[in-house]
Amino acid sequence: MRDISRRYVIEPLRAQLRQGITPERLALTLALGLALGSFPVLGVTTALCAVVGVALRLNQPAIQMANYAAYPLQLALLVPFFQAGAWLLGAEPLPFSLAQVRAEIAADAWGSLGRYWEANLRAVAAWAVVAPPFVAATYLALRRALAPLALPRPDKAGAGEARAR
Repeated sequence: MRDISRRYVIEPLRAQLRQGITPERLALTLALGLALGSFPVLGVTTALCAVVGVALRLNQPAIQMANYAAYPLQLALLVPFFQAGAWLLGAEPLPFSLAQVRAEIAADAWGSLGRYWEANLRAVAAWAVVAPPFVAATYLALRRALAPLALPRPDKAGAGEARAR
């Protein structure tokens, strides 16, 4: 397991740091990628991460790596976000048994689509409440964890002395 985590997590992060990204910038990129990757609308997180990455001038491979790593989190949080959104906005929670969803769609496909669309918007509202503190906490934790992986950067005085020799 250590070899796998070193090969697929530590070394790619270290490679990003070697290419000039600071630990702070990489931590922000990964924190946003994880948060956006848990956005409760299936099929939009890649585009969402790309747009946010371009707008904030973040490292695209790193934000997409975090986005894809968050996919299990997105699936695990989908129903809780739907339920939290209903609670937050005072709506009736939707049933999430497969049999009930199938029966609703069979009875009234367009009506069901509208109900689930509204429920999805409420889930986005719940995500919007949770995401900012998640990004802040994750950023702080990752910044601290990434600092030892960064190569020491020569300061301007040290670089000038090295050239003078």
